[in-house]
Amino acid sequence: MGSRKTKKRKQDALVRAGRKARKPRFACAPRDLVERDEVLRSRAEAEAAIAEARKSHERLRQAIDILPQGIVFLDAEGRYVLWNKKYAEIYSKTADLFEEGARLEDTLRIGVARGDYPEAAGHEDEWIAERLQKLYQPGARHEQKLSDGRVILIDERLTDDGGVVGLRVDITELKQREASFRLLFDGNPVPMIVCALDDERIIAVNDAAVAHYGYSRAEFERLKIRSLQAFDSEPPWTADAAGEEQAGRTWKHVKADGTLIDLAIYSRELTYAERPAVLLALMDITERKRAEARLAFMAQHDTLTGLPNRSLLRQQMDEMLLHTRRGAEKVALLMLGLDNFKAVNDTLGHAVGDKLLRGVAKRLRSTLREEDALARLNSDEFAIVQGGLTRPEDAVMLAKRLLEAIADPYLLDGHSVVIGASIGIAMSPGDGDDSEKLLKSADMALSRAKLDARGTFAFFEAALDAKAQSRRKTEVELRDAIQNDVLRPYYQPLIDLQSGRITGFEALVRWPHAERGMVSPAEFIPVAEDTGLINPLGGQMLRRACLDAAAWPDDVRVAVNLSPLQFRSGNLLSVVTDALKHSGLPPRRLELEITETLLLEKSAQVLATLHALRALGVRISMDDFGTGYSSLSYLRSFPFDKIKIDQSFVRDLGANREAQAIIRSIVSLGKSLGVTITAEGVETEAELSCLRAEGCHEGQGFLFSKARPHAEIVSLLAAQRGIDGDHAAMVA
Repeated sequence: MGSRKTKKRKQDALVRAGRKARKPRFACAPRDLVERDEVLRSRAEAEAAIAEARKSHERLRQAIDILPQGIVFLDAEGRYVLWNKKYAEIYSKTADLFEEGARLEDTLRIGVARGDYPEAAGHEDEWIAERLQKLYQPGARHEQKLSDGRVILIDERLTDDGGVVGLRVDITELKQREASFRLLFDGNPVPMIVCALDDERIIAVNDAAVAHYGYSRAEFERLKIRSLQAFDSEPPWTADAAGEEQAGRTWKHVKADGTLIDLAIYSRELTYAERPAVLLALMDITERKRAEARLAFMAQHDTLTGLPNRSLLRQQMDEMLLHTRRGAEKVALLMLGLDNFKAVNDTLGHAVGDKLLRGVAKRLRSTLREEDALARLNSDEFAIVQGGLTRPEDAVMLAKRLLEAIADPYLLDGHSVVIGASIGIAMSPGDGDDSEKLLKSADMALSRAKLDARGTFAFFEAALDAKAQSRRKTEVELRDAIQNDVLRPYYQPLIDLQSGRITGFEALVRWPHAERGMVSPAEFIPVAEDTGLINPLGGQMLRRACLDAAAWPDDVRVAVNLSPLQFRSGNLLSVVTDALKHSGLPPRRLELEITETLLLEKSAQVLATLHALRALGVRISMDDFGTGYSSLSYLRSFPFDKIKIDQSFVRDLGANREAQAIIRSIVSLGKSLGVTITAEGVETEAELSCLRAEGCHEGQGFLFSKARPHAEIVSLLAAQRGIDGDHAAMVA
């Protein structure tokens, strides 16, 4: 028993000794351990917070980098804290100065010294002080112009800690559109009014509206559109009224002097001064009716010379031919065309050219007998009809007298002008027993006289008639093709030279003939223009092109050529309006191409029609630019949306320095005017490379594609939608 107790005591002693052995040599008090744990925990929390802050900062940077606007954060002292890529891109010239902690004031001073801010020139310190003052004015939006011409909208707000968050938006394109609108609006000869959609109040008028109505601008701005209406009715942009307008409805307005006028009003919604508004183009039908009355009065006379025109000449010829059928006497028709008359217009101007035509008419009249008929057929052609002839030699003698009379010099505005002429002679009954046939025979004889040797005369021959018969057959078949809707538009792509993507198509008329195959436009278009078929043909192609384009993607336009003769018909505006309405194609996706010859006449009706079309939203393009004699003057006549460089300047462009210089000048001109430049007839890679180097916007030609039927165009556009936008393929 005792031994067991002894043994137990020894074991307990060993256990106590072991516990003592395991104790650390330098033990900490319990309180020190707690303080050490708290320090370690605080340090870990701080490091975690710093890491999380860095992650948040990086996430914020990534988030603002994808924004399309420039973003910058400044602290309370105006020092850079954070900015995104777009901000650095906007201020690319001073982006190397951006670093955290740098002062905005310092970057402004360096930028001003470099000339980055042209507005600061001459008063740099004042400009910087004003800029810094605006920095701490919450909500004070202002614009800033950079040296490269860009305009930046600045919007800055204060943060809770006294810092600044700033927004930068590049509004250069918006400013250019505003300038284009102002150019169209302020200088437009068509009266225009801008009304607010919410309260119908007039918020802007152009000079033409002020002059036309007689109200001052201040008086206009106190009126609503209903105040101008003679009778209480809905404003013209409402849905019901718009439908009636398209059906031919007119509105009656009251001018300042109480005069009532009839108007056709065309409206287009837009944003004006940050307000939803509507632009009204006001076509005065009263004046149009007066013009129509004047046209009816002049229907049988030439306005410049006062001579009978072709219509009255036919009547006179029919009377003379009726009398000659009863006897042996003959009637001679002499068609006289002035030689190189265009050179007089181009060198001395149209005013001198008009005086020359009046002088020619006076001399012709003085050379003829009282009973002889004299008419002006077109710009430089006259017709003389003389009856009572018994032999062709009598017509020869008359032709020689006329040529001698015209050949004498003319003294016009201090210029001595010498002009020649050629004459084609047709005699009845051998060359035709009615006015129409005789006119055609004389016209063919005139063409031969000009072709063989100018300054002389030629008689009609039967061989000329064979050619005329072939032309007549083309006319008959073309008329039938138009009536049966045989002609089709083929579409040639317009290519963006930078991205390689299709921006639109030019509609080109094609005639698939059952027997002759595809008839060349060079063969039937002149016939259509000479016979008046160009109007139904052009209207038909316009309607079909609009219908086809309505099914294309929204960013693809269609371009349609217009003949000058379509403007003379007087109904072109309604034809275009009906085509857009029937197809549902937005006006902005339609381009109408005209040539310089349309503007040669400087017709107020032509310009008014062009402005009215553009007011609808349709784009106007000048085709074959550079081939005329007064191209630059035409650009002052009308604000074109696009200039198409004629293919004669593009052909062999890579090896032709003169052509390159011309292209460079036209592109520079287009950029300064805000006009798209398109090069026609691009056929080689060398030409394409030169055009790209010169900054040309668009190209068109066989290098990209020939004109194709609509079914193939649909496939092309479908293929383009499937191509990555960064590597859009050129059209094969």
